[in-house]
Amino acid sequence: MMLPEACVANILSFTTPADTFTSSAVSSVFHVAGDSDLVWEKFLPSDYSHVISRSTDHHRKFSSKKELYRYLCESILIDNGRKMFKIEKLSGKISYILSARHLSISWSDQRHYWSWNPRSDSRFSEGVELIMTDWLEIIGKIQTGALSPNTNYGAYLIMKVTSRAYGLELVPAETWIKVGNGEKKTKSTYLSRLDSKKQQMERLFYGQREQRMAMDKVVGDHRMEPEVREDGWMEIELGEFGTGQEGGEDMEVVMSLTEVKGYQLKGGIAIDGIEVRPKPQK
Repeated sequence: MMLPEACVANILSFTTPADTFTSSAVSSVFHVAGDSDLVWEKFLPSDYSHVISRSTDHHRKFSSKKELYRYLCESILIDNGRKMFKIEKLSGKISYILSARHLSISWSDQRHYWSWNPRSDSRFSEGVELIMTDWLEIIGKIQTGALSPNTNYGAYLIMKVTSRAYGLELVPAETWIKVGNGEKKTKSTYLSRLDSKKQQMERLFYGQREQRMAMDKVVGDHRMEPEVREDGWMEIELGEFGTGQEGGEDMEVVMSLTEVKGYQLKGGIAIDGIEVRPKPQK
């Protein structure tokens, strides 16, 4: 005997979005129950109405909670286009991208050091490119309460190395994350991928500075450097952190990348923002 649709919908609401999508192929009853607002209301973020009200498309209407869920899976601009909000389709976990304008970047208001311009490859209205500095400091902040509870998150600086890049390969930058009053979780990474020919030329120009700065801060033989993303940008992992129980203390997460110890001129990196997304479950 097949269970009533309302009963099936109630059961599905205690599963996951992935389970609900899959179960729709089981039978017509599961298909209809899987479209129920009762189900998708449970999968939506608890503050979804507030998120929608902050979006650039906040007047849009939705015929069902499932349609709204799919809409949020596609990424939406919020807070005057300075942030991007998204939920993962199969888990319902929340992700954010903080635009470059939403970050604190040292000297970014000085046009001799940084250049703000619209970019065709950016997800935001503009991006920023480093022209020249010997003091690189980028800081982003987010509240744990804005994210999914009981989730391990990673923070990633979204960047590109331009054709005019220089001074990025000799001295590693320091990345760290701090949650609330907790300790900083610090590690080192380079700002560009290794180019042996260019590195040899820069060594001739900069001398042995990289030795004095102990540039070889690596784990074993592994050099920490930017990874290529599917969207054509690169990313540097700043660190990871966990969120607490639902309804727990809302704490500030500070994410940072700095290179201020070498006093070495560098330039030629474009910044699109910092992404905070769930880490894959092990």
